[in-house]
Amino acid sequence: MCNHKNAGILSVGSAVPDKVLSNADLEKMVDTNDEWIRTMTGISERRIASEGEATSDYATKAAKVALDRAGIDPSEIDLIIVATVTSDMQYPATASIVQNALGCKNAAAFDLGAGCSGWVYSLAAANSFIKSGMYNHVLVIGADLLTRVTNWTDRTTCCLFGDGAGAAVVGPVGEGEGLLGFELGSDGSGANALCIPAGGSRQPITHEAIDAHMDKTHMEGREVFKFAVKIQGEATERVLAKVGLTVSDIDMVIPHQANIRIIDSAVQRLGLAQDKFFVNIHKYGNTSAASIPLALNEAVEEGKIKKGDTVVTVGFGAGLTWASGVMKWVY
Repeated sequence: MCNHKNAGILSVGSAVPDKVLSNADLEKMVDTNDEWIRTMTGISERRIASEGEATSDYATKAAKVALDRAGIDPSEIDLIIVATVTSDMQYPATASIVQNALGCKNAAAFDLGAGCSGWVYSLAAANSFIKSGMYNHVLVIGADLLTRVTNWTDRTTCCLFGDGAGAAVVGPVGEGEGLLGFELGSDGSGANALCIPAGGSRQPITHEAIDAHMDKTHMEGREVFKFAVKIQGEATERVLAKVGLTVSDIDMVIPHQANIRIIDSAVQRLGLAQDKFFVNIHKYGNTSAASIPLALNEAVEEGKIKKGDTVVTVGFGAGLTWASGVMKWVY
């Protein structure tokens, strides 16, 4: 074990299914239309995993890209954290399945369930493990196949969700670089506003529950929207204050890709230029814990983030939870 004071993202990677489900395709499935979806959500299409594929498949693909880019051998990974709400199975952890698929024979592994906030929660955990000296390299993955738990008869939610994964290798970096601080929170009074009611210990799966779509995502859209609009800006301001920075120091914000109107509200609240927010919701929809790392990877690939940039990640989701982080980009 090595005692490093600073941790940072050494590389990123992502993976999405090949199959595209467009708004025009949805029009044939449910009472909706392209203009309404784009106006209300900003989504034009989303990716759908094929039959027989699982969350671990995409988590593994994204992680392989990140490992290759970092030049890190799988044996050098000390811990794998998979943020997900669509595990391959009730147990074991999807992270254990990914560990085996990658050949990370020396890694501990666990899943983290904080909904769409999960990847930033996981990044904060990785930061703590490395700063404490317990681990040296942590693989942080956000992966969800939300279309597996989508009610395709519900016109208000079925247009929102897509599948994908994003990953980052987190390791030791120099002084003043990397992960600078985090703001994590939860308001459990809103737990029922975004949930899958059946399938857990409180309401096991029954034929009746399946017939009533209780094994699929249930969302009280108006309540979640109000929460998200409020917390996204607040969480960003709080994490900046923690590390002695201001909004003017931000080079790029990677927000959770849930709804373009929520992102636009944060743009207005923070008084930043639109191009300071990276947006790819039009291509992928809401991919839950995969959303932020998927967007982060694309921003890096497109040259929108450069060494030395101050980058903010901010998400919100089931719980109701929220999470923000600020980092100084290291490569």
